[in-house]
Amino acid sequence: MSTDHRVLLLGGTGRTGSRVLTQLLDRGVPVRAIVRSAQRLPATAAGHPLLEVVEADLLTMPTAALVAHLDGCDTVISCLGHTISARGLFGAPHLLVERSIRRVHEAIEVRPPAAPVRLILMSSVSVHLPDRADTRRGRGERAYLGALRAVLPPARDNQRAADLLAREVGTADPHLQWVAVRPDTLVEGDVSAYDVHETLVASIFRPDHTRMANVAHLMGELATDDATWQRWRGRMPVVVDTEAPLPAPSP
Repeated sequence: MSTDHRVLLLGGTGRTGSRVLTQLLDRGVPVRAIVRSAQRLPATAAGHPLLEVVEADLLTMPTAALVAHLDGCDTVISCLGHTISARGLFGAPHLLVERSIRRVHEAIEVRPPAAPVRLILMSSVSVHLPDRADTRRGRGERAYLGALRAVLPPARDNQRAADLLAREVGTADPHLQWVAVRPDTLVEGDVSAYDVHETLVASIFRPDHTRMANVAHLMGELATDDATWQRWRGRMPVVVDTEAPLPAPSP
């Protein structure tokens, strides 16, 4: 299947981002991926005729270069995140996701497109909707997550990136539209049945699960299907599996 879309992908070497990359290429979508190390791209994507690789650090890239890389791309997908290690959790840059989204927004404003760019952000169910719109999240969970953000930079980064889109970009920006996809606990597995909800469906203390492949599938739908995009733009949908997760591999 071919499409008329072109995606600028950020974080295409991560666990979920690599799945987004391969699924987009399988859909026939041209992808320009900004990565810090091209050697970490999935083997199935390396050398693909629809893939253009830009090996660079997004946060230090000159604005003019980022503007050029956005040229011809109607969609930006960010799967950026922090690695699960002491350095990844507590080392710089503490606000990788927020700073990257802000840079993209500013670069779009430098050369405004004829039609709004779609920005799809991989977020988390730990992120609050604005104005306490997640009615399932009570005072105890909010207090727990507030403490988590105070001590854990990635948790703070995820919330700030979502707040940037919801509060600063909003839903009336003429040049940028957005969706922040909120998966629950990420698990392995191929694409399976999943549901997409307006708001939370589980407690942070009793989490649900979401296959990374299903996050990638939803992002692909948002990038290529206009009806799916119109349904969710300006929102933070929660995606959860409807099938049980695969058992953990034996040690």
